[in-house]
Parts: sequence; C-alpha cells; structure tokens
Amino acid sequence: MLDRLSIKVIRWPLTQSAKVLDSFGATANQITLTGFLLGCLAFPALILEEYLWALLFISLNRIFDGLDGALARKQGISDAGGFLDISLDFLFYSLIPFGFVLANPEQNAIAGAFLIFSFIGTGTSFLAFAVMAGKRGIENPVYKNKSLYYMSGLTEGTETITCFVLFCLLPNHFDTIAYIFGAACWFTTFTRIYSGFQTLDDTQNGNN
Repeated sequence: MLDRLSIKVIRWPLTQSAKVLDSFGATANQITLTGFLLGCLAFPALILEEYLWALLFISLNRIFDGLDGALARKQGISDAGGFLDISLDFLFYSLIPFGFVLANPEQNAIAGAFLIFSFIGTGTSFLAFAVMAGKRGIENPVYKNKSLYYMSGLTEGTETITCFVLFCLLPNHFDTIAYIFGAACWFTTFTRIYSGFQTLDDTQNGNN
C-alpha cells in the first residue's frame, strides 16, 4: 500500500548510489547476493536475542534490495536478475519470523508459524498473478520498471519492513504484532485472489 510513496522518497538517493556502484563495476546480481547474505546474518542475531544487531542486518538487506533494482535499471533489467531478486526476497521474509520463533519458541512459535503461513498466501497470490500477467502481456501502470508484474495490496514491502523493525524494537510483543500483521496479510491475499481472478477472467473474455 505504501510502496508507491516510499519509492518516490528513496528513488533519488538510490539512483545516485547506483551510479557510484556502476562506476566500480558492480553488477545488480552481485548486490542482490550481498544483500541476501547480509540479511541472513540477522538470523543468528535473532537466535541470540541480539535484536539491535538483527535490525542492522535487516536494514542493510533492504538497502541493498533497493540498490540492486536501481543498478538493474541503469545496466538493463533481466529476467534472470528479477528471478534471483524475488526468490531471495521471499526466503529472507520467512527467515526473520523463524529467527524469532527459535529465540523464544514458547511465546513466539504459534504466532511465527501463523505469520509464515500468511506469507505463503501473499507470496503465492503475488507470483501466480505475475506469471499469468506476463503470459497475457498485462502491464502494471504503477510499477513499469519492474521485471515482473507487482500486484499491490494492503501489505507490501514497506509494511513488511516496518513490521520487522517493530519486531526488533519490541521483541516481547512479537506475538501480538505477528498476529495483527498476519491478519493484514490474509486480507491482502484474499483481495489479490479476487481482483487477480477478475482481471484475468475479464482479459480472457475480452480476447474471445
């Protein structure tokens, strides 16, 4: 929901940073992999309940995620790069709640499982529609520079990262935040399934 606004705020600094990285010969795929590895360092930090360290690595992961996109737009967007980026993003998104579960299984296990379950809903509805939209040549008027169709919703990247920040700042309230955000994710899932089905059905009938 907030991605289109946050993108406008961070676009200029990311573009300028991408120019510097490009001058050093860095590639978008290298930045993607580096960001993922940095994000993975949040996992042991969470298990050890070093939440501020975890927040640092989560923040670095998201910065690199923005940088790889800006660099890809400068060097040329590729399907392989887009595939790598979205695959590692979804792995990272699931890794964070799993880290909180291992940090305090008695308090966080059920809430963490519910949140990861909700991520399956948002992820599958997002990717399934992207596949069908690509097959039918449906373009997204909002995110024109993405390598695949980005379907909007109540919970997008900005909201997810805000949730992760709250987890790290308020670890004792992980379960409450996870239940609330998980419920919002399910709202996103159901609205995506409904609107995605209607869009594809209308497109198919229109082609007939």
